[in-house]
Order: sequence, then C-alpha cells, then structure tokens
Amino acid sequence: MPLLVNADDFGLTPGVNRSIAELHRAHALSSATLMATGAFFDDAVATAHANPDLEIGCHILLVDGIPALPPEQIPTLCPNGRSFRPTLIAFVRDLFTFRIRAAEITAEATAQIRRLQAAGIRVSHIDTHKHTHLFSGILRPLLAAAQICQIPAIRNPFEPDWALRATRGSATYLRRAAVVALRSQHRAFQRAVHASGLATTSGTIGVLATGTLNVRETLRSLLAALPQNPNQTWELVCHPGYPDAALDQVRTRLRASRAAEHQALLELLPNIPLASWRDLQSPAPRA
Repeated sequence: MPLLVNADDFGLTPGVNRSIAELHRAHALSSATLMATGAFFDDAVATAHANPDLEIGCHILLVDGIPALPPEQIPTLCPNGRSFRPTLIAFVRDLFTFRIRAAEITAEATAQIRRLQAAGIRVSHIDTHKHTHLFSGILRPLLAAAQICQIPAIRNPFEPDWALRATRGSATYLRRAAVVALRSQHRAFQRAVHASGLATTSGTIGVLATGTLNVRETLRSLLAALPQNPNQTWELVCHPGYPDAALDQVRTRLRASRAAEHQALLELLPNIPLASWRDLQSPAPRA
C-alpha cells in the first residue's frame, strides 16, 4: 500500500512552512507543494534547501491568488487586471463559457514552475490550488506546461469510493455530492496524463476530509481503509500549519484545523513507510 503524504500551501505563511519542515523531519510527510507567488515563498525555499530530502512540487494557482506573469499578459486569467478570480465558482463558470484561454494557462503555469526551478528547486510534481486540473480544459494546458518544464508527475485528484466511505460524515452533503459528481472527469484525466507521458498515482485521499482531517479518527479511518495492493500508490493530501499573524491575513477556511491536522499526522504517520514521487513510473506516451 505505498502512500505519499503531500502538504499543500507551502509558502503561504511562516507557520505553514515550519509545520511542513517539522513533519518531514518526523518522517510524517513525503513532500510539499510550493506556491510560486506565496507571500512567504523565500522562507519556503530556504526551508526546502535546509531539508534536501523533502520532495517539492509546484502548487499551481489559477484562482484565489496573484499570478507570476504580469496580469496584462494573461487577461482572461486576471479579468480585473490585478489578480486571479477570487472564487472557484467564478473560475469554473468562465472556463465552461470559454472565457479563459488555454494558452494563458500554459504560460502562467510555466512561469510558476520556472520560478521554483530558478530558486534551485528540483520540482518533483505538480498539483493545483483547489484541484482545478480536475477539468480537461485546465488539465491539458497544464500538462503542456509540465512537458515544457520537464516535470515528471502530476497529482491524480480523484478520490476513490473506499476513501469516501472512510470519511463519511466529514463533509456536508453538497460537498460530498460535488466530489462524487466530479469523478465523471476521471477517465478523461487518465487518458490525457497517459498520453503526456507523465506519471501519476492511483488517486488522492483526504480531499473530502479537507478541514476535518484534524480529527484523528478520520485520518485513522483513512489509513485503515488503504488497499493492501503493492501495485497501487495513493496520495494523502493535507494542509498542516501553525496559526500565526500571517494566517490571520489570509482568506481561507482552514485555520484552527491546520494545527490539529499537524498533530494528527505527527501521531499517526511516523511509523508508516512513505513512498516517493520518484517511485512512480511514467507510462510510455501513446502514439
């Protein structure tokens, strides 16, 4: 049952960065995905260099943040001329009404990845803030950026039935229904990733439990439900951190849950062997 444990939001605040470093040193974390335009990007880079065994991916932002490129170069991603759309709902609405250009997604994702690489980070994989690459309209230009930057792997953001059952009661009915409905995109995701030659996991767990993974019973339930199949690798997505003044300034629903999640990971994961993104095998690209 190979398991990757990835912390999102690296670079968001000093408290998040410190939590990630501590969990990695405690063998409770495989990797973290770094926000290229995060307010504490430089602190995260220094933390990464001080922990060379911590694999670092790029947490690509296309919503609820600021771009790496000048906004005038990506006008359909930054319709207000300054920043990305503030909500996922607005982003998805405009994606499906063809108001967002694929070429701008590729350009912005490439710029974000290259900012990490320019800082001396060997980027192990990519994922997206709020899992926007669930949608083919985001995934395909994102895969193009990954190929340009020679990134070997990408998050498979789809959560399996067994994980949804293991986290029953951890989310509202509407959130659960949305996670289930979005799985209709899974086959298209698999085809596109396979054709690109990138590696990916069997799926991601902890998506539905975001914000409630701090409950030790929830994390324990997920770990107990992991299939005993050595040919499958699953990614546990988490959002640990310590509350601090910087977090008070961030628009996020994940506040107190970050510290409690840190504690749950610290208690339950150090004795579990963790996989590496390097362990994933890339498929042969389809002709």
